[in-house]
Amino acid sequence: MGKKKIAKETPEEALKEREVVETALKKAVEISPAKQLIKGKVYIKVSYNNTLITVTDEKGGVIAWASAGGLGFRGPKKATPFAAARVAETIAERAKRIGLQDVIVLVKGVGSGRESAIRALANRGLNIS
Repeated sequence: MGKKKIAKETPEEALKEREVVETALKKAVEISPAKQLIKGKVYIKVSYNNTLITVTDEKGGVIAWASAGGLGFRGPKKATPFAAARVAETIAERAKRIGLQDVIVLVKGVGSGRESAIRALANRGLNIS
């Protein structure tokens, strides 16, 4: 069948991909809360292919959500701990805008970004229980 061609990423392509991810992070949708929430729940679903994080109020009503694919990560990069941390940072910023301070974190899945997502939430100033 011949030799397989291995594609190498040039520095320009790496910078362009990083800019796409950064603009997706900045493009987080503005949330206008009807009321200020102080407590809520954060559901983290980490699979082999993606990371999904959802923020709900205490009753379970969805307030905000984000995924690694929605932030511009493509292919196998969606399942990395770095992508999970970026998703958690985005959700933490949205939660701060709403006024959330105390959250209960529920983690589901077997992916590699479990710990990094929780650490990113804690580093952004949310009190985790």
